[in-house]
Amino acid sequence: MLTPIFEFLSLGGPALWAIAALSVGALALILWKVFSLSRMGLWRTARAEEALQTWISGQPEEAIAHLENRPGLRARVLRGAMQARVNLPEADAREETARLARAALTETRAGLRPLDLVVTIAPLIGLLGTVLGMIEAFQALQASGNRADAAALAGGIWEALLTTAAGMGVAIPASIALSWFDGLADGLAHDLEDLATRLFTAPMPNGPAD
Repeated sequence: MLTPIFEFLSLGGPALWAIAALSVGALALILWKVFSLSRMGLWRTARAEEALQTWISGQPEEAIAHLENRPGLRARVLRGAMQARVNLPEADAREETARLARAALTETRAGLRPLDLVVTIAPLIGLLGTVLGMIEAFQALQASGNRADAAALAGGIWEALLTTAAGMGVAIPASIALSWFDGLADGLAHDLEDLATRLFTAPMPNGPAD
């Protein structure tokens, strides 16, 4: 079953093998990232919103308890912000909230640099493979002189072009996934900013912190 795949990869030489390895790595990275974001609770929003409404209604202890042991990123950051709001002066509480938000965003963007690298180098490796293949094809054409076989030359050229097509075939879906992950991180940043703003503009249930 694997023989046709090996034969196809052999047509493009080392460049096509390298692109195949990048495709496997990119797919594994995308699947890991989706699983990781799911475990972080990136798509969980209801609990944080409920806790914030509880805080605004004047029940800070209940609001904090509502977020106890909740793995969602929004819930974790909001709980830390609420605890800071209760125990620290407002300026320090804002700094602590910003620190928690930055940590959450860094966690969300973990692993995106390797995916960005795949997007960048896969087409370049494909282009390199094509250039090397074209050089080899034209060297064979020069060596054959007047006995050049147009069909053989065409075959060498299309085999060389395989690597460019493969590189683009890997880079395009990887780029789509990267844009999606970036969009999720941007959405989280917006949500965290919104939650923090509403938390700090609401009156302290027990009066402002000193």
